[in-house]
Amino acid sequence: MPEYRAHVDFDISFANGGGLTGVGFRLDLPSADLDEAAVARLLVQHLGLALVDEVELHGLRIVEEPHRGSRGIEVAPAGTTSRVVDLSHPIRAGLVTYPGLPEPVITPHLTREDSRARYAPGTEFAMDVITMIGNTGTYLDSPFHRYADGRDLAGLELSSLVGLRAEVFHLEDVRARGIRAETLADRDVRGAAVLLHTGWDRHFGTPAYASGAPYLIREGAQHLIDAGAVLVGIDSLNIDDTESGGERPAHTLLLGAGVHVVEHLTNLAALPPRGARFTAAPPAVEGFGTFPVRAFAEVPA
Repeated sequence: MPEYRAHVDFDISFANGGGLTGVGFRLDLPSADLDEAAVARLLVQHLGLALVDEVELHGLRIVEEPHRGSRGIEVAPAGTTSRVVDLSHPIRAGLVTYPGLPEPVITPHLTREDSRARYAPGTEFAMDVITMIGNTGTYLDSPFHRYADGRDLAGLELSSLVGLRAEVFHLEDVRARGIRAETLADRDVRGAAVLLHTGWDRHFGTPAYASGAPYLIREGAQHLIDAGAVLVGIDSLNIDDTESGGERPAHTLLLGAGVHVVEHLTNLAALPPRGARFTAAPPAVEGFGTFPVRAFAEVPA
């Protein structure tokens, strides 16, 4: 279904004095056939304003454009028919996930041809061995990745990995590399998986993926912790800025607070800002901090 947004300038005056002006503001709309009065009501609701006297809109344009999560737009109710959106990069031999880390190697343990001598006629199997670092493809970081006394993969509660309410921030047109707390402050993320859609996954598997990647700044990570997020995912090279030296404030803060991190997501553009359920569960490996996941979202159809 197509989605629509309003592009508009506005002047708002308040009944108790003062005013507010906006230039080039963009607002999600439930449909394309709203009049100015309806758009004005949605604008006031989205901004959470009280004691509004008058709203004047200037240069209103309604365009077909994906929603970004404005308040006041209904989300499909729970229990409706859903579709599943795959958010993981496939793993293959030789895949470069993070430049400088070893690539996965896949070798046969038992070929189909050799298995025929072990089983009944017409029965054959293939058994293969994969050698890879945990940081391969789309993977989850547990607290043990950063802290020796943190929970390892086997210690994670499944309830913190499966069917999480997803709050998706579509940030592919944000100009700065660092994602700020202010950019994430308009949502209730308590108990949610916060998914940061930067669009950087378009470079995955190419040299361009390694430099200039978006990331979450220290204050953004602390905001998400304080706001009660349980998982933070990003479709970029790293949740931290890998070009600023060895410090990793987002990893340090998030994993220290028990907030899981999922890196190298993909296809986040297919998710609505709200209403999806996110799952990213690794195998329960003891003494291990990171491992690939089959990350996916259930989206109301």
